[in-house]
Amino acid sequence: MDHTSSAVRGAREPAMTDVARLAGVSHQTVSRVLNGHPNVREQTRLRVRAAIEELGYRPNRAARALATGRSQHIGVVAQNSTLYGPASLLAAFELAAAVQGFVVSVRRVRVLDRSSITEAVEHHREQRVAGIVVIAPTAAAGEALAEVPTDVPLVAVDGDPDRGATLVTVDQEAGARLATRHLLEAGHRTVWHVSGPAEWFDAAGRVRGWQAALEEAGAEVPPVNPADWSAASGYRAGLLLARMPEVTAVFAANDHLALGILRAMSERGRSVPGDVSVVGFDDVPEAAYFTPPLTTVRPDFDTVASETLNVLMSCISDPEAGSIRRTITPTLVERDSVAAPPG
Repeated sequence: MDHTSSAVRGAREPAMTDVARLAGVSHQTVSRVLNGHPNVREQTRLRVRAAIEELGYRPNRAARALATGRSQHIGVVAQNSTLYGPASLLAAFELAAAVQGFVVSVRRVRVLDRSSITEAVEHHREQRVAGIVVIAPTAAAGEALAEVPTDVPLVAVDGDPDRGATLVTVDQEAGARLATRHLLEAGHRTVWHVSGPAEWFDAAGRVRGWQAALEEAGAEVPPVNPADWSAASGYRAGLLLARMPEVTAVFAANDHLALGILRAMSERGRSVPGDVSVVGFDDVPEAAYFTPPLTTVRPDFDTVASETLNVLMSCISDPEAGSIRRTITPTLVERDSVAAPPG
């Protein structure tokens, strides 16, 4: 083993074939170990890892893509939106891909409907990209992906959790449960919810998590207050909730909604958190500077981006791998917008 590794190091950077030769396996097996594929025996996995360490092998993602006959470009389809979640995810993915030697080509669409997504995916296919990532958070996008050709590796992000497609997503239900339980544990009898648009998978998942947490606690489930993702929409919902003395805790589907709620409560003379506690979702950079600083749920967009790239590489390396799912659990960030209910 020492002789092989020193010879490789002396001549050139070690390649995947060198690892395969040293470990006594095929290069496809090495690829599966690198991509965390479950169908590899533990003894084989350990042998491959030992060979990687011995050789000092560093996987070159771009080289693996080139080996498929495609470019080192990755195509991304995303809505032309400044919403914090999708914009942060896209930025994080572009950075993760650049670190691995890929160039990201983004095709922005005005709306995530069938014709727009089909056209954008076709554009990337014509450019012979190594793979495609579609940020697909709405029901219309999920329906469109069902008709996309399968000849190019494709990963959906924040897509339909009920589809059997390759998907990387944040566990929206788990995040909503964290927020709701935190408010219940502070002593509130129930939690009101201001939701995002119903056609968004994120919003629907947060409603399910909120409702499940209340039901598990034996708490009353109030009616949902539907909104969009904007602070203005949160403000309008907040004005309504502020008129209701029984409202002492609110879970907002994102931080911009929470910001609008904070403004409405202030205008109506209800203090946060003295009279009403508020929790948001997303942990936007400004959340720590709201008045009061906002308790919120933080999705790890960097982890979502890196997992998306890893899954895409698995699809490129092993086209027969089948559907791959990765779910990232968010965390609760506690600040000053939650307290015990008044009285």
